[in-house]
Amino acid sequence: MALYVLYESASGYGLFLAHGIDEIGQNTEAVRSSVDDLNRFGKVVKLAAFSPYESALDALNQCNAVSEGQMTDELRNFLELTLPKVKEGKKPKFSLGVAEPKLGSHIYEVTKIPCQSNEFVLELLRGVRLHFDRFIENLKPGDLEKAQLGLGHSYSRAKVKFNVNRVDNMVIQAIFLLDTLDKDINSFAMRVREWYSWHFPELVKIVNDNYLYAKVAKYVEDKSQLSEDNLSGLTDIVGDEDKAKEIIEAAKASMGQDLSPIDLINVKQFAQRVMDLAEYRKKLYDYLVAKMNDIAPNLAALIGEVVGARLISHAGSLTNLAKCPSSTLQILGAEKALFRPCICSNKGRMARYLANKCSIASRIDCFLEKNTTAFGEKLRQQVEERLDFYDKGVAPRKNIDVMKSAIESVDGKGDIQIMSSENN
Repeated sequence: MALYVLYESASGYGLFLAHGIDEIGQNTEAVRSSVDDLNRFGKVVKLAAFSPYESALDALNQCNAVSEGQMTDELRNFLELTLPKVKEGKKPKFSLGVAEPKLGSHIYEVTKIPCQSNEFVLELLRGVRLHFDRFIENLKPGDLEKAQLGLGHSYSRAKVKFNVNRVDNMVIQAIFLLDTLDKDINSFAMRVREWYSWHFPELVKIVNDNYLYAKVAKYVEDKSQLSEDNLSGLTDIVGDEDKAKEIIEAAKASMGQDLSPIDLINVKQFAQRVMDLAEYRKKLYDYLVAKMNDIAPNLAALIGEVVGARLISHAGSLTNLAKCPSSTLQILGAEKALFRPCICSNKGRMARYLANKCSIASRIDCFLEKNTTAFGEKLRQQVEERLDFYDKGVAPRKNIDVMKSAIESVDGKGDIQIMSSENN
């Protein structure tokens, strides 16, 4: 059986015929040893046809299609014109080797040309890539390198522009930073507690919140200087006059050791750093909420901004999340117990049901042009109705009815097509 190899270069599509495959078999080691020597490799692989790209824009479009595993019309015409015809009802006497299995699957689905992608084909393509400029006539020295450089820059620019417009990257970075800040603030706050407890150990039992503890430690500094004159200031910090009085009384009878002025300065500065981090964390959370309401409002309305952002982060992007089936979403949610705050009983069934609704919400957010939370709110009502069904036996509404009411609330027309299952 003849073996043709498709090579996508920066200047065009190349089709190569591998000779003597029947005699040597698909011996990967034999090909690998002959790749570096053009005389030996040229006896095995011959150029069958070459189709140059029409322009730099055409090269970019072809590159994008190949990277996504799609066959363009130009590639289809090139293959059908150069490869032997495949007669209906008869087994083809050749196969096409490709680097990308997805591209091979798409070629076979459309043209019925048998494709293969394995280590042997990849070794042949490695040799073709190494000696490609020798196979193509009238190719001047440096032309191929210039084409590769130009196509690489164009492809990278297109991807960067796409990523800039996809603000889900900002959500992914924000949720990573938020999780990091939570760990750091907790660790630093515990260090402030341990450090300042040498001076004022009784304060730990009175003030439990880490942020308030840092503010009180910064305000009090030397406990021996604390008096009734500081009552109003402490009350403003802790929000409770009785607790402020308790702090003053505890300072008078404190068993902690005295600290030198330089030690108190360092404790005060570190407490200020913890406060700054905590305040920045609040601003970052507000930023994340705003971003989630822009990019995935329905997912945020269904499960909350933080959990929704973590799902997007685990999937890699909102588009990837929208492509995932609900079973994959359930696995993503179970990895770090993301769905735990959303489920209180019937965990197995509710986790599946919630993952189903998250899949619907992510697809709506990804492909719907309008920015609305109507679908997410309706989906959340469905989750609550399903909980009532499990607890009290109250029959929930059908999914198609809920989606129709959501569409009517968005535009009042109901002209969006609904594809739904009755058991959803």
